This record gives sequence, C-alpha cells and structure tokens, in this order.
Amino acid sequence: MAIIIPANSATAGAFEVANSCRFNFGDSPKLSIGNDKGSNVTKFTFSCWFKTSTVNSSYGRIFYTSSAGGEVNFTMYAAGELAMIFNDGSAGERSWLTDAIYRDPSAWYHAVVRYDSTDATAADRQQLWINGVRVTSFSESTNVAENEAMPVFNDENFAVGREVDANDRFSFDGYLAEVCLIDGTAYTATDFGEFDEDSPTIWKPKDVSTLTFGAKGFYLDFEDSSALGNDVSGNNNDLTVSNLAATDQATDTPTNNFCTGNPLANYHAGGTYSEGNCKWVSGGTAGGNTLYNISTVGVTAGKWYCEVKMKQSNTSMIGITDKEQPDSSEAMTQSNYAAAYKSNDGKYIVNAGSATTYGDSYTTDDIVGIYIDLDNNKLYFGKNGTVQNSGTGITITGISAMTSPAAGSQGCYFIGGTKDNGGSTFEYNFGGCSAFTVSSANSDANGYGNFEYDPSSGTFDSASKDFLAICTKNLGSDGG
Repeated sequence: MAIIIPANSATAGAFEVANSCRFNFGDSPKLSIGNDKGSNVTKFTFSCWFKTSTVNSSYGRIFYTSSAGGEVNFTMYAAGELAMIFNDGSAGERSWLTDAIYRDPSAWYHAVVRYDSTDATAADRQQLWINGVRVTSFSESTNVAENEAMPVFNDENFAVGREVDANDRFSFDGYLAEVCLIDGTAYTATDFGEFDEDSPTIWKPKDVSTLTFGAKGFYLDFEDSSALGNDVSGNNNDLTVSNLAATDQATDTPTNNFCTGNPLANYHAGGTYSEGNCKWVSGGTAGGNTLYNISTVGVTAGKWYCEVKMKQSNTSMIGITDKEQPDSSEAMTQSNYAAAYKSNDGKYIVNAGSATTYGDSYTTDDIVGIYIDLDNNKLYFGKNGTVQNSGTGITITGISAMTSPAAGSQGCYFIGGTKDNGGSTFEYNFGGCSAFTVSSANSDANGYGNFEYDPSSGTFDSASKDFLAICTKNLGSDGG
C-alpha cells in the first residue's frame, strides 16, 4: 500500500488542501442534503480524505443514505475496518468489509468508493481505493447485480459524518477533507490524487474542481468556516450543517498533517479523548501512578511549541517524554528522559529527579505553553504567554545521549497527566485544530498553526528563538 503522507515532499506548485472539518463524536455532527431530484443510479463515486480520532465502540458513518428500505454507506467499523454497504431495497444488503484496519490517528487516508453496476465484470462493479491502491482483500464481499441501481440520490437525505434516517446515529469521529460525491460517473483514485514525483510511494491530493460532478453531486472544501456545508462544485448543492461550528474548521489537512494526542498511547487507567484528539479527560485511579497522554509525533531535532488549557480537579503535570510506549507500571515522570511542570507548586521534575523550583503555579483556564529546543537541549514553559523563570530553561537530555528506548527509536513527545485520580481536562492546541477557542490568532515563524500566544514571543536563555508547530510542512524544512 502507498505510504500515507508523512511529510509533504511535493514540488513547488503542487495542489494544497487548505482546510478540513473536525467531526467530534460526542456532538453528533453531520452535513446533510435532501436529494429529491432524481432516481436511483447505476454509477456514482464518493471520495474523501479522512483522519480518524478515537475509534469508538460502534460504527462511524463517513457517508450514508437510505430510501424505502435500501441504503448505501461507507463506514468505519469499531476496530478500524472500512465497509462499503449496498442495498437497493429489494435484493438485500451486500457488504464489502476490509481485512486491513485504518485506525492510525497520526495519518491521513484517501478513500474512493466507485460504483458502476453496468460493468460486465461482477467484482469490478463495486470498488474501494485507499491511498491510490485498489483494495482487493475483504473478509466480506458480495457482488451487486448487473445494472442494479442504488438509492444514492432518490428522494431521501444524504449525510456526511453520520446516519440520517429515523435512527440518526453512528457519528464519525475525526477529520474529513476534500469530500466529493459524483453523480453519474464512476471515477477511480487517479482522478482525485496522484503519486508524488519525488517520492513515488507517497499519495497526495490533486485539484478536483474540473471533474464532472453531475446534477446532484457536490464538492466540500471546508474553506468557509461560516458555511462548512458549502458546495464548491458549481452545483450549489449546499449541505445543511448540524452540530458543527466555525471552530471545527481545521488547518490539519492531507498536505499539512498536524500533531494531535494519541488515543493508542493512553496510560495507565486511560482517559477519554475528544475534539479531534485535542481534548483529554483523565480517567479513573491509576494505582499510585500518573494517568497521562502522549502526542502522536515525536521530534528529534529543532524547536517546537504547543499550548494546553487546563480544566483542573487535582494536581496536573505538563511536559515531555521520550517514550511512546512506556512500561506498564511507569509513572509520567519516572522515565530518565522525561520532564514535567507541576500545577500545584510551579516546580519541575526532570530525568526522574526531585522537584525543583521553577515558575508560577497554574490552574483552571490557564494556558500553559510548552517550548522544546532540541538544538540546545532546553525546555521552557509559559503561563498565559509569559515565559517562566525569567526565560531560563530547563536542561534536558539530548536525543543523541538517550539509551532507552533502543538506539534509533528515540523521540521527544508532548505529554500531560494527573496524579492518582481522574477528572482533570487537558485542552490541547497543536496548531491544526484547537480544543479551546483561540481569540488572538498567532501563527509560528513559518506561518503555520493558530495559537493563542506567539510561539516566538519572549526571550529564552537571553536569546530570541522561533518555536514551530509540529506539522509536516515544518518537519520537512526544520528538522524533527
């Protein structure tokens, strides 16, 4: 399978995706449209880029439509499998369920569902393409009949991100970008994306504005935060917005992938992620250890920044760690290469040492900035925009000196946690889509991210430094 975009190596002038839309499972969001202008169809195409958040215990409908007992949908199952389901209302349900799972919360995937029941080859009538490669391995696969028409546009509602019928359930949890529904044409993946000419295993989006969308098709680019359902295909088939807000517009996209929290690294009793993996609520008791969460991306060089807004019920710690997968009994600050800033007394702990005086305490609604300088092996923290300890940094162990985990696998991750019991909330802003409302809109020195405070503001060990958002555009040009 093609590599999911880890960094944008595309040449100058390549197509850029400006925005995505965050679908938060707990809000029951959806975009819907009443397609009452036509009949069942024998050809259609659905294409989108998606980045999953917490894989929930139910189904996540990426698109869904139903009519007179029939339905057509593209769904993520609880374990991360993808399913295409076709039912014309008379022949019963035919489902295609992937053997592979697609649950990596750090990756953008591209999916194309191609339906053409006029094809004489039964297995080609329904096709799924992921990252430019046709999927051929399914645990379930039942062909539709030749010339069988499906109720994609017939007299009922079509929804993106949720079911839309009497049940109105099964929300998708994650980000969607470049959502296209094509009426009457069976396109393939190469109509929506292409392999990068410099890195030919990397699949990337391309401009789809010249495609033929058909009378009832639409194209959502999410570039208007006041109208996230705006159809830019030229058809003006705008979708109705339900339980989505302007703050759900994101700059985390397939061409600039941002760091988030990692629900697959959620310790020890676990917590609850939401808001596109940018909000974490600590769970139950940890048996004497710290409950904590880790970011999806570990950096190895450069200068990096994120923000955390606290909703606090007990002592919390914010900082960095070297371990994506810590020992099962290890507390947040027990690693020899971890460092944390404590909420109750403003002290720090580094390399499993003793608490040392550093800065101010912090509490509910304070925004803590984390500044990582791996070029000089320094760590700084800010409180509400003020760098603590008069800008004197905390000395941390350099990546090259780390001995655990195994050589070559080290990285520096953002981390947050709370001691012994649950109830604290960490609202992260990694720059691509904040869990809290940003009122002042500051980007980093390269023009990426949207932060409450300027990542370059202040002095750091008496020097000026530019700290960047962890995103693939910056990782490609500034280390990491």
